[in-house]
Parts: sequence; C-alpha cells; structure tokens
Amino acid sequence: MTLGMSSNSSYNCDWVCWIQWCMYVPILVAGLPLNLAALWQLYFRVRRRSESTVYLTNLIINDSLLMLSLPFKIHAYKKHWTLGRTFCTLLESLLYVNIYGSIMLSVCIAVDRYVALQFPFAARRLRSPRKAGLVCVVIWMVVFGCSTPIYKLHDNPENSTNTSYCFQHFSQSTWKKSGILVAMETVFCSSAMVMVFCSVRVVQILRDLRARNPGDAKLLNNKSVKIVLSNLVVFLTCFIPYHIAALMYFHAKSQIWNTKAIDQLRYFIHISICISNVNCLADGACYYFILKENLHSVQRERRMAVQGRELRIRESKTHTFKEMCNCTFKATEKMEICVDTGFT
Repeated sequence: MTLGMSSNSSYNCDWVCWIQWCMYVPILVAGLPLNLAALWQLYFRVRRRSESTVYLTNLIINDSLLMLSLPFKIHAYKKHWTLGRTFCTLLESLLYVNIYGSIMLSVCIAVDRYVALQFPFAARRLRSPRKAGLVCVVIWMVVFGCSTPIYKLHDNPENSTNTSYCFQHFSQSTWKKSGILVAMETVFCSSAMVMVFCSVRVVQILRDLRARNPGDAKLLNNKSVKIVLSNLVVFLTCFIPYHIAALMYFHAKSQIWNTKAIDQLRYFIHISICISNVNCLADGACYYFILKENLHSVQRERRMAVQGRELRIRESKTHTFKEMCNCTFKATEKMEICVDTGFT
C-alpha cells in the first residue's frame, strides 16, 4: 500500500522525491506517445481483431489510467492535498487498478500463448477474440470492485489536524485490515506462479519445435523465446519488490514498530511503487513485438490472398482462352463440314 508520512507540514524534496521525478517523468513523456503509437498500429495497420490485440488494447487503456494519476502522485508527495478527498481516492484507486490490472492482463497473455502452442487443435475452440473480450470485462469488474476499500483508507486519520494528504497518511485502522494484504499477496503469488509455468512451458515447446524443424528461420532466430523470457523477467522485477515491501510495511504498522524502522520501510515502499509503475514502459516492448508479429502475419496473409487471387485470375483466363480456342476450332470444323455438304 502507499503509505503514511511524517507529520512535518513543510515540503522538502528528499531523495525519494527526486527518484520519483526521475522515474515518473520518463514514464509520462515516453508513455503517452507509446500508447498512441500502439493504438495507431492496432487500428490502422494491423486492423485484425485477435486475442492478442484484445488483451493489448486493454493493457493500453490500463496504462493510460495510471498516467492520469502519476502527475498528481508527484505533486502530492509530502504536500497538503487541496483537491478534495473524493478526487484523491479516485486517483489512488487508479494506481492500484493499474498494478493489478497489469498483473492479470499479463497472465492472460501468457496463458493464451501457452494454450495456443500446447493445445493447437483445442485452441480453436477455447480461444477467440470474443472470449478474450469477456475475460477482460471480468478483469475490469474484479479490479475496480476490489479497489473499493481504497475509498476508506483515510477514515479516522492518524493526525488530529484538519490537514489532509493523498497517496499517504492512511488511518491506523487500515493496517488492521489483514484481508487487504491477503488479497494482494494471493493475487500476485498465484499470478506469478502461472506466469512462470506458462513461460517455461512455452520456451520448452518452442525449443522442441526448433529441434524438429531446424530449417525454420522463424524458430532459428530465437526471437519468440527472448520475448517470452523478457516478459517474465519484467513481470517479476517490477512486482516482487512492491509485494515484499507491502508485506513488511503492513506487519510493521500493525505491530507498531519504532518510528525509525517504519520510516525506512516507508522509503522502501515508495521506491517499490516507482519500480512497479515502470511496467508501463515494459508493456511497450510487449506492444511492439506482439503488434509487429500480428502486422507481419496480416501482411503475409494479405500477400497470400493477393497471390491466390492472381492465381485464380490466371487460371480463369487460361480456362477462358482454352474455351475460346476450343470454340474457334469447333466453329472452323463446322464451317468445313458445311462447305463439304453444300450448305454454304
């Protein structure tokens, strides 16, 4: 969870503040063009609705929601919040919706890839853009529904003053709600296990395919294996630190550790949230490679369709030419018969 802070009302941009600036500004500067470019690729170049494009569209929407909250998160660090409690809790919910939306959508992409390779015949029945869309709807309902406790994080604030804060200074009662921590850790741990399993199996399947088809250039360059392993490494690197920090911070706040230890954990959790938000840029690599793969597939299918159409046209012309020749031959033959019998 995002955390409490010292009661010092004066603003001082400490080292955590500078790290947030150094990480969030590139995410904002690079993230918006990346999302726009991905949408352009999806709807103007690929123009084919598949399971991958459905999941990627939802990832783009998910990352865009995070980018809406990041400028306010930078602004709110160790500052009094004056934009209203409702707006604050909405922004806080977008932060957590992004984290767990990214986790679930990444798992969906991994499972979809695994099913397509492991069960190619059953995949035709199990996979479809419509089913992928329904899965995404369920994910959005779950993450938004489970984010409702965030709207109560500031109930009965620890400070007795009227000063309010956002993304920090949660009430002491928040740290007694163990169900929040259990849900967070359960979702992440189960998702991480599924990601590891699907990624490892996909790599094994691809290597087996390469061994059986040594002449296939697509399998030979190992690009697909690199993409799968990169996605797994990014997933674990971005989300493991945050869930370790959240576990430790919950324990420290519920057991009322000394202030110095809690302050150190507070810094740890701020940095871990920054790392988890870098996943937005890492998703960009996922956008690029999967969209590139889809674009190549579409272009290949279009070339095959054009070649097939040209072949059919050539065959049709050849067939027509043969018929014309045949008719000319018959007409000539008929003319000769008529001349012989005196009808002309």
